[in-house]
This record gives sequence, structure tokens and C-alpha cells, in this order.
Amino acid sequence: MNAQSETLIGHVIDVRGDGLTANLLADEQEAAPKVTVGDEDILVGQIGSYVSVRQGPIKILCLVARITEQEKLADPSTSLPDAPTVTYAQRTISLIPIGTVTSDGQFERGVSTYPTTSAEVHVVSGAELNVLFTKFQTQGYEVGRLSSQPSVKVFLEPTRLFGRHFAILGQTGAGKSWTVASLIQHALAVMPKAHVIVLDLHGEYCWLKADGTRDAAFKNEHFRYVDAKELEMPYWLMTYAELCDLLIDHTEREAANQTAFFRDTLFDLKQAEKTPLALERVTVDTPVFFSLNDLMGRVKAENERMVPGQKNNLIKGPMHGEFDRFLIRLQSKLNDIRYDFLLKPAKRTTSASLATLLRDFVGLGDPKRPVTVIDLSTVPFDVRPTVAAQIGRLAFEFNFWNPQYREFPLLLICEEAHAYVTRDRDSQYAGARKSMERIAKEGRKYGVGLAVVSQRPHELSETVLAQCGTFLCMRITNPDDQTYVRSLVPEAERGLVDILAGLGRGECLALGEAVPLPTRFRFNLPSPVPNSEDIDFYGKWKSGPEDINVEAIVDRWRRQQR
Repeated sequence: MNAQSETLIGHVIDVRGDGLTANLLADEQEAAPKVTVGDEDILVGQIGSYVSVRQGPIKILCLVARITEQEKLADPSTSLPDAPTVTYAQRTISLIPIGTVTSDGQFERGVSTYPTTSAEVHVVSGAELNVLFTKFQTQGYEVGRLSSQPSVKVFLEPTRLFGRHFAILGQTGAGKSWTVASLIQHALAVMPKAHVIVLDLHGEYCWLKADGTRDAAFKNEHFRYVDAKELEMPYWLMTYAELCDLLIDHTEREAANQTAFFRDTLFDLKQAEKTPLALERVTVDTPVFFSLNDLMGRVKAENERMVPGQKNNLIKGPMHGEFDRFLIRLQSKLNDIRYDFLLKPAKRTTSASLATLLRDFVGLGDPKRPVTVIDLSTVPFDVRPTVAAQIGRLAFEFNFWNPQYREFPLLLICEEAHAYVTRDRDSQYAGARKSMERIAKEGRKYGVGLAVVSQRPHELSETVLAQCGTFLCMRITNPDDQTYVRSLVPEAERGLVDILAGLGRGECLALGEAVPLPTRFRFNLPSPVPNSEDIDFYGKWKSGPEDINVEAIVDRWRRQQR
């Protein structure tokens, strides 16, 4: 028997622009359809597995999207007289064409010439699939194995993955945190000089154990833990527009006057740093120190200023009382301990402290580490968008002004991105959305990559997702999220989204530029694993503690400190 007949499993019976339908060769009913190629047993019809459709010079690679079965009667003319009726299973598979295999064995996305009915359908062996992954294997970034053929390793192209942004999408429990940890761990094994910043919202990548020691999803020599509050991203690093959003209510009648006076005052305060830093010019957006107390004093003085009137009587100045609400708002934020990391910095109180902040931020501080885990779990929920906005802007500005940006690319990973990189137009999220969208649109030019991780893709900024070159889609059962993901991927691959509901934990459908072809695979397990395991309700409800320190909970709540 020749190799062609060994791999033949059926024939095409229907050809459409968005897919093909094929009947598998007759098989016994209830028997698992299986083909042996060499020493490899291949189960036929597995959802997400590959087949090739061949007809003359045409060779199209397809993914199996569906398999159905009908009971059929054997042809009576082939049976002996009085023989019992023989039935067999007529299995039919639905195929999604994903590309063409050229005469030299190379894979090309898209299909220019479709086969006709009666074209042959063949299984694709692991050896053939390895050939298709060849050009990606050279860089050695292995992330998992095919679900349908575990002998085949899956490789991603790191430059396209990290440099052109990517999204990890999947519902709770699908394995997103494990995927992030696995991607970073394997990246460090291949690229030890990586520069990765992880926004950790729930303490999953670095956490305190019961004995008070710190554990992490990375080896000690690979990561540095930074508490977002201790990092201190002070107010004077914010742009004029961000400060206005923080301190001025644009819906107020006095907003125009407040904005104009605030700009002039801010400019004057920053001018004081021009000479000490030997700067030729300073703008309202120049990241130099200014005193918030001095700003507040000037605003208060203008708000209370009296001017000479007729008969030398003092009358209210032109902006008297215009800043009443502004001052109340500013004082309220100064009194809110949740904003201390921003408005009351303890370390970042001079312009010179910016360099040490950036060193800590990108992993060049002491000790130097390729991964910086910024823990946002200590930051109150409603303040996180403000922190995320500053982190996103620092990441972009660092390489925007870095003449060696091509030698020092950065990757910013946004865990639970829907919590701050949202499509919601509420002003609370405006700063974070703007920062991340800037990276998504312009970061590739300056070596700043963005990874968004979310369980609710339809709540994410459309601009950010539209700029992602690769999608690592895990289990998604919500119809709204499935529909949204379907609208994001290339048109020829939209039919694959139906697979998402059936993916197992840690299993992924990879679509986009970092994979040679749409690929269903299972990620390699991370080691060590992140702190994202489900809480053991059964075990703790069966033999958990009799009592806990409620007083300590109250104290933490009041202090706003976890």
C-alpha cells in the first residue's frame, strides 16, 4: 500500500467559500476512526486537527471544525443472498481552509484555487506538521504541543508575538495566568535579556506565604517584586492634561477659568527647575518636580484675591471664588490615603529621583532582573486606572526618549485589562485607556510591546484589540465574547471561533502573526506555577479554621492596606 492510500480518509462532497464538507471512507459503526502513518496513530476527525485536501497540483491545509455521523446500509448488490443487512457509519466532516501548501512544502496563508468535489482528503502526519513549523523552530521559542498530536511541538515567533502586541482571552478558570507564566518562563529560557513588566492585579505572580516569606511564579534570579505604592509614581510626572482630569471637573461652569489659571501657574512652578537642570526650555508637560503645596497656595491666593475698586474700596478679584470646588476637590484627594503614593511621595521629591524610578521600573535597579512584577493588589480598585495610566505612559515615554530603543525593547503585560483598558468612556478610565492605546498604536515603532489579558474581551478597548497581531484564545463560552472575538480575527479564520467553547484548561487556539497557521495546542505547564488556583471550598469547609482575626480585617480595611 503506498503512502497516499495510507493517509487517504475521505472525499470532498461540498465546496463553499468559507469551508468544505467531506465524507470519510466507510467504517464500521461505533469504531473509532483511526489511521496509522508509520508508527503514529492518528485519530480522524478530532476538532481542531489538520487535514489536507488534494486534487492535482492543489494542496490545501484545513482544520476540522465538525464531525457528524449517519447510519447507512451497505450496498445489497455486494452481499450474498439471504445475508443479514449490514450497516456502516457514514461520517461527515466540516473543514475550514486555512492556507495552501506549496510544491516545496511551505505553508502560505489564504486559498487562491479551491478544489472541486471528489477531491481527496488526507490526514496530516506529525512529520508534515513539523515541516510547517520549521521556520519558527529555529528561534527555539517552544510554548506547547498540539492537542490532536502531542508529539508535535508548537513554536511561536517571538518578535511578531511581543513586538506586534498580543491578547490572551479566556473566561475565568481557562488558564490565563498559567499561560502568562509559561510564556514568560520559556521566553527567559531562550532570551535571558528580556525586559518584561507585569501588572499584577491580584498578587498571582508574586505573593506572601503564610510564614511571611515571598513566593513567585518565576525563579528568584529572574524577577523583581515592586509594590505599586512603594514604586511611587508622583503627581509631577503627570502631564498637564492628566492633572486637569485628576483635579478639575470639566462639567463645572468655572472649568474654563480653572484650566487657564492652572496652566499658567503650573508653567511658572516648573520654570524654577529650568536653571538647576540646565534645560533650554520647560513646558507644562516637562517631567520636573514642583511643589503641590505651592500650587495649592497660589490657587488659594487667587481665589481670595481682592483688588482696589472705586473710592479705593477693595472688591473681589476677577477669579474670586472660582476655585472653591477645585480646592475642595484637591484637599479631599490629599486627605485620602489611597492617593498618598501619587500626591504625597516620600522618595520622589526631586527631579533627580526620576532616573532611579525608571531604573526600578524597567528592571535596571538593584538587583537587575528581566521581569518586574508590579503588584497592584495593594491599590484600591477605583485608584487602579490612575496607576495603570502612569505605568503605561512611563513604559512608552522610556523608550520614546531612549536613543537605544532598538536594543532595549520592552513588553508590558496588562493582567485583567478589562478593569482599566476599557471601552467605557467614563472619565475614570480615560487616562489608562489613552496610555495603552498609545502603546497599541505607536509602541511597535519604539520597541514597546503590549499584552492584554482578559476574561471579558467585549469590554476591552476596541483600539487596543484591533492593534493586536496575535490572539491566544482560551475557553470562551459567553456568546457576546465569542461574537466579539469572531469580529477581531481575520475573516478566513472566523469559523474557528466555534472551537473556543470546547477548549480544556490550558488549551488555546492561536491565531495571527506569531504562528505559521491557526493552531489548537496545549501550553507547557509553568514551573513554578502562579498563585491562581481555585480556592478549595470542599477542603476548607470540611476542615478549615474555627475562627479568624476579624479585628485585623477591620484594621486593614480602615487603613486601606492589604
